[in-house]
Amino acid sequence: MKSFILLLLWPSLVSSTPTIAQCGSEARRPKLDDISVECGTTDIKLAIQLCPVVYTGYNESLLVMNHMMNQDCRATLDESVSPPVARFVFSLNSTNACGSTFRYTSSTGVGFFEDFSNIQNVNISGIIRSLDLSKGTITYNAEIKYYYSCAYPLQYLVNNTQIDVSGSSIAIRDKNGTFLSTLNLNLYTDRTYSTLLKMPSSGIELRTNVYAEVAATNLTSQYHVLLDRCYASVSALPANSSTFDLLFSCSKDKSTTIVNNGDSQIARFFFPAFRFIEQENENISTYYLHCITRLCERSTCSSFKVCAGARRRRAVKEFDPDSLYTLTSGEIVIQPDTPITSAHVDDTKASSSSVGLGVAVGILATICIIGVIVGAVFYKKIRN
Repeated sequence: MKSFILLLLWPSLVSSTPTIAQCGSEARRPKLDDISVECGTTDIKLAIQLCPVVYTGYNESLLVMNHMMNQDCRATLDESVSPPVARFVFSLNSTNACGSTFRYTSSTGVGFFEDFSNIQNVNISGIIRSLDLSKGTITYNAEIKYYYSCAYPLQYLVNNTQIDVSGSSIAIRDKNGTFLSTLNLNLYTDRTYSTLLKMPSSGIELRTNVYAEVAATNLTSQYHVLLDRCYASVSALPANSSTFDLLFSCSKDKSTTIVNNGDSQIARFFFPAFRFIEQENENISTYYLHCITRLCERSTCSSFKVCAGARRRRAVKEFDPDSLYTLTSGEIVIQPDTPITSAHVDDTKASSSSVGLGVAVGILATICIIGVIVGAVFYKKIRN
């Protein structure tokens, strides 16, 4: 009777799980690599080799995630792959993550982030265990445990992811994920942020407002976008390049206007177009926009917007583009200053003017000499 009631409560126990005979050579004890983890931007996906589970005395219906019995947190059998797997998928939202543990850690930034004393990371972890339905004093089924873990950094540079022991089979799989693919840096033409700025080949005029936006798409609503530092650099790779800070922590350039920062999944600001002085002799001035961007959990964003004292800006360091999470804005091209046109004088007229001036000077000199001689003679007669 007890078994009958349990089947009513757990109807999926009647499944099409393959038998040991059907598993063939895959019917074996569990191994470390029997679980795979995909750390996505909106959810985490787990896949567990099913034949070792069957060999140990269970099926996909008897694998339970974090003691959660609701249907959304249950495994589904996938026989489209060989060997078949049990799949789990759950959201990264902490209120709907099938009992997963969200652990936030802070550390002092290094490299690009050494200006910041509080760099956050989130680790999302949990356990999938076998449910033994054996009744009585003993069981012949070993307990299976699958531990999973995904680590996500929450700060990015945006410029435009295990043991097998007797009596208990344990698989541990840690993996790193990134939310970088959800982040985009775009430039717009006006404050409505509806029309992308298409940079003309001749550039834009000085003091033209450039509207910048860092937005997250397809990202769990648990996180907001907070700009820690945005700056321009002459080079697309800012190391060994002139830079200019538009905003940094709680301070900003007087010409920068912050529209929204840390209050949603979109951060916006704008600034008037300028030139780098070192490019004054070039036809156009070209530079790039970079933003160090933090993803903060909604309830903690406000704490990162509180100024805790001045932070010293450090020079932008060299980095390996393949090892950092980087995007870059397109070129910002500024029109040249209005050219100064030199006046050209007609050679013929210039020559005539020079001749005329020479004759006039000669006549004047002659008159002066005659005057001096006459004065000398007159003075001599008076004395005699």
